[in-house]
Amino acid sequence: MIEILTPAELDRARATGALVADILDTLRQRAEVGTNLLELDGWAREMIEAAGAVSCYVDYAPAFGRGPFGHYICTSVNDAVLHGLPHDYAIADGDLVTLDLAVSLDGIAADSAISFVVGEAAPESNALIRATREALAAGIAAAGPGTRIGDLAHAIGSVLEGAGYSVNLEFGGHGIGSTMHQDPHVPNTGRAGRGYRLRPGLLLALEPWVMTDTAELVTDDDGWTLRSATGCRTAHSEHTIAITEDGAEILTLPARLRG
Repeated sequence: MIEILTPAELDRARATGALVADILDTLRQRAEVGTNLLELDGWAREMIEAAGAVSCYVDYAPAFGRGPFGHYICTSVNDAVLHGLPHDYAIADGDLVTLDLAVSLDGIAADSAISFVVGEAAPESNALIRATREALAAGIAAAGPGTRIGDLAHAIGSVLEGAGYSVNLEFGGHGIGSTMHQDPHVPNTGRAGRGYRLRPGLLLALEPWVMTDTAELVTDDDGWTLRSATGCRTAHSEHTIAITEDGAEILTLPARLRG
């Protein structure tokens, strides 16, 4: 299903996006050496519930996972890149942490992910994070009324591949609205001029992610966490955007970056 939001629904989407962004920003500030991933999950739950919002993850049970996710945020560390199931792990100095959060507020969902290093960062980690952020910015810059999904995919992939990374096509961006995952799918590389033509009112979650030296994923025994097949480090950046008459509006900017 491809959903086009009304102006009133778009206003609600802005509120949801702001909530997601501010929760992630708060968690990033709280994450330090020794912070347990389960603490991050608990804090996310507290902030979601305090806002009167609903987690998109707790009861989420897609075909690629093992039963309901059962937690409020995805916490992926180092070689984990997607769907990281929170568990009893204390963050160590130099860990590359990815937090991915989706919530629904007043019937509209928003989705965002950030990658960052706790403590001293290795150059490899900084390069991975920078590539995903730049690819995300390129995808957003390519989005607007009349452009096509392939234009966004090409912009994202050009940055990732230009930085020397292989791109996995199993998971990518997606439509979002009254539910977390909708059509259209947005791959992280592709051919310009192809695919669905974007319309004002469409929400998209764009999410470039890469692994240092492979494009192959393996699944943890927990049935959820996806890791690099070689054990290399990974990074992931995501924003929910709204297609407007003038271009694209980022809905998941934290308060310190909003106008």
